[in-house]
Amino acid sequence: MSGWELFQVWLVALVTLALFSFMYRDNPVYRVAEHIFAGLTAGYQVGLIWDTIIVQQLWNPMLGGEWWKFVPGVLGVLMFSRLSGKWSWVSRTSLAFVMGTTAGIFLISELHGRVLPQMQDTMLPLDGGDGFGATLLSVIVVLGVLSTLIYFYFSKEHIGTLGAAAKLGIWFIMISFGAHFGYTVMGRVSLLIGRVHFLIEDWIGSFL
Repeated sequence: MSGWELFQVWLVALVTLALFSFMYRDNPVYRVAEHIFAGLTAGYQVGLIWDTIIVQQLWNPMLGGEWWKFVPGVLGVLMFSRLSGKWSWVSRTSLAFVMGTTAGIFLISELHGRVLPQMQDTMLPLDGGDGFGATLLSVIVVLGVLSTLIYFYFSKEHIGTLGAAAKLGIWFIMISFGAHFGYTVMGRVSLLIGRVHFLIEDWIGSFL
């Protein structure tokens, strides 16, 4: 390991330990590391946007003859009018354009990428020939979808059969939330394992 690589390992290890120090309590070392991380992230994002969007998708095409791209450039500049209390209203034009185009684009992509595939996966054949387990899973999926939709049906009071179905929907919703929470926790644990592995193998291993 070269001297520069050793310096990088020690720097990353010390910053990692500084961030881990928050598990004890909030302290100045953690705040310094947090500010460094936030500053580097903001600087990296600014540089990335400048190179990939401003230069590659706006400035270079305009120099190449696509002069009409000055329109989105002007709309982007108008966004900075929010920094002025007097002229902040000007940015509403850009925000309206962004929200309108984003909604139009994502409406179609979400419909074809999420809504329709999920509906197709929900409407599975109960006797698909894949055995009892597949049939049971299809029944559970149908019951979960119907009971969850009934829970969000507020045009009639949830009593009797409708109330029982709504309570069943609550159970399915809580199970779904629990699964998502568990998935998030496992993702964070995986990140923690990666950091601990780095500290043990790379940092401590560098001076043993």
